[in-house]
Amino acid sequence: MFKNKEYNSWVITVLSYMFITIGILLAALALEVFLIPNKIIDGGITGISIILSFLTDIKLSIFIIVINIPFLLLGFKHLGKNFLIRATFAMILFSLLLEVFKQVDEVTNDVLLATVFGGILLGIGVGFVIRYGACLDGVETIAILINKKTSFSVGQVILLVNLAIYMVAGMLFGWDRALYSIMTYFITYKIIDIVSEGLEQAKAALIITNHGEEIAKNIYKRLGRTVTFIEGEGLISGKKVVLYVVVTRIELRELKKIVENDDISAFMTITDIAEIVGHHVKNKGSITVK
Repeated sequence: MFKNKEYNSWVITVLSYMFITIGILLAALALEVFLIPNKIIDGGITGISIILSFLTDIKLSIFIIVINIPFLLLGFKHLGKNFLIRATFAMILFSLLLEVFKQVDEVTNDVLLATVFGGILLGIGVGFVIRYGACLDGVETIAILINKKTSFSVGQVILLVNLAIYMVAGMLFGWDRALYSIMTYFITYKIIDIVSEGLEQAKAALIITNHGEEIAKNIYKRLGRTVTFIEGEGLISGKKVVLYVVVTRIELRELKKIVENDDISAFMTITDIAEIVGHHVKNKGSITVK
């Protein structure tokens, strides 16, 4: 049984890296054969890197790696080693594939077609990367950390950063390109919603376990999310502890790992949340679980 579990874990890891690779390939293809040749700017660190590459003639791939380094370190500190490994793999491969696809001619010179199809392809690619536990852009990491400490959602932080980038793009490349870039952004994130079930969409988890205190402490320690304890009783299993916690989509993978590591017999259900009303309690200090 132990060998089967180890084998299954290995297969899942290989498959996740395979889908991350496919996502990176699609994202790099979207940028180099649709968007960048038509001076349509992506958001986040990639958008900043594209602008700096235009201004300095230094390779885009170099900027993407260098600028993302501090964000990777922050991600490691707050989201763990597994996130660092996957994100580093994703960003390095992304940079290499950007150089490869730079040699490919653009598919179309029609700006509207490039916006629509580039945005769709980019959304599918980034959606795969996020769904399988990595990221291509350090702004996502910063957004998650700001979200934990403030009332701003992940999506709001990313939108504010991107609007600033598009303002700069408008001044450099013309306001029509800035508007096309904003259109690409909304197309991309709509597709990400479909592929990865939402970057910023909140998820509610109910965890039925015999190790409630241990799991709650680890959730708070690793994700900075407080947990609500609910007393429950099963028809056959008797008294149980039920934990209720709300996380973002990108934190969901880490939550599953915490639960699986702390209580292999735990039962967990996950549901979408359409709206959060009121203050969402986040990590602002120490915790005592009673």
